[in-house]
Amino acid sequence: MWNRLGHTESLAQHPWPKYDNELTKEKEIELAVQVKGKIKARIIVSAGATEEDIRQKALANEKVAAAIAGKEVRKIIVVKSRLVNIIV
Repeated sequence: MWNRLGHTESLAQHPWPKYDNELTKEKEIELAVQVKGKIKARIIVSAGATEEDIRQKALANEKVAAAIAGKEVRKIIVVKSRLVNIIV
């Protein structure tokens, strides 16, 4: 199989692949959005998104908007890489 891939040297003489930490990092993450402690939606944001971007995306979700309709949002708690909790 190694020869079919176009390699002429022996696989036993080939060096091990180098570890690259950049390849293990996620580009996007999924966050749960809770309203009154119950998960209402899941959003996908970039891994480097700011808390304000995460808040805006969570509030723009239609399921979340329906859950908070007619209620006053008192606080929005963003736990990076985990969840968004909206307290009404």
